[in-house]
Amino acid sequence: MQRLVQEALTNIRRHAPGARTTVHVDADRAWLHVTVTNTAPPHKAATPAGGRGGFGLLGLRERVEALDGTVRAGALPHGGWEVHAAVPLAAPAANAFQDDQPKR
Repeated sequence: MQRLVQEALTNIRRHAPGARTTVHVDADRAWLHVTVTNTAPPHKAATPAGGRGGFGLLGLRERVEALDGTVRAGALPHGGWEVHAAVPLAAPAANAFQDDQPKR
């Protein structure tokens, strides 16, 4: 998830310089949730800093989905942007139902 936060912060710096940014990490018994949100920038960057775009969010989506997680990214109504990812903390055991069976 560190890579997700890094990519989201890099995108904010490139596309929304000066925007206020929040990183929120939360976990429950089954899932880890990471959300990076930014406000609309005070002024739109004429040209993104740091050169051309890449496959950052697409690559992150592939990595998170490989862990049976989800990623969503998109514009917010107020002009900001949000990236949210959720990954399971532990993979379910292949034969988890057998734990409930009496031992022979």
